[in-house]
Amino acid sequence: MRDVAARAGVSAMTVSRILKGEGRATQETRERVLAAVRDLGYRRNEAARNLRLGRASGMIGLVVTNLANPFYSRLALGAEQVAQEHGLRLVVGNTAEQVDRERELAGDLVARRADGMIVVPAGASHAHLRPERLGSTPVVLAARPPSGVDADCVLVDDFGGARAATAQLIADGHRSIGFLGNPPTAYTGAERFRGYWAAHEEAGLTPRETWARRGPSDIAGAEAAALELLSGDVTPTALFCTNNRLTIGAYRAVRRLGVRTALAGFDDFELADLLDVPVTVVSYDADEIGRRAARLLMDRIAEDSGAPPGPPRRTVVPTTVVRYGS
Repeated sequence: MRDVAARAGVSAMTVSRILKGEGRATQETRERVLAAVRDLGYRRNEAARNLRLGRASGMIGLVVTNLANPFYSRLALGAEQVAQEHGLRLVVGNTAEQVDRERELAGDLVARRADGMIVVPAGASHAHLRPERLGSTPVVLAARPPSGVDADCVLVDDFGGARAATAQLIADGHRSIGFLGNPPTAYTGAERFRGYWAAHEEAGLTPRETWARRGPSDIAGAEAAALELLSGDVTPTALFCTNNRLTIGAYRAVRRLGVRTALAGFDDFELADLLDVPVTVVSYDADEIGRRAARLLMDRIAEDSGAPPGPPRRTVVPTTVVRYGS
């Protein structure tokens, strides 16, 4: 800052005030200071500034399970938007659905004095995210509810969306609907299977358990599972898939076999409207999940550290059913 002041011919205090947007400097002085900042490549010391403001690091963490899934990039964009509004940076880490990796990333964020973190949890128990493990660092969960820890969370209407999409297939005349989903230990997989089953029961139908594949986690696995389901003597006329990657895998199987099996799946995805088979998708605003999670986190960061925290909050992002093809 002294170098900037010397180049602009003003005091260091004047530089500080102009960069903060304070004081009554003339326009000519302001332009001279900003030109010196650009010429010298000046960057203020964020660590020192954060210490002065009583802030931890000026960053928040986002821990997700699978960066290859477009859902998480949209979630990250939503969270980053809110972080920027509060003058914070977002740091993203990927766990690949490994709880040990999640525990490691959470500990690393605490060690780096992150102001807080948003976590899409990998396992069924989240006890490693308790305050006695993470200290005063606030945590908000996204996409999956807390288990073993009191924390705010933002969820998608997994059950309602799956039920609505399956009901649409039934309304279209399908009575033989297969299921491709995440392992039953995953909250989203369990809730979406429950919605799939409920839609059948409400229509007076019982789905075949032998047509349910509750294990695929990527495109290749979904394609293999769909090929198996669609290659038998008696096959489903439609498939419901629990995320966009599984829907894409199922589509590859349908194309490979040359059948006209209808598809329905959670998560909208690019080019779904251009596929040559009917596709029904459960659509929702993934950015909004990130925004809501970040807003909840900002509230926790702003809380008085000396007062007891408020009760955990839960918010649910709604879904809609979109149909492509006929």
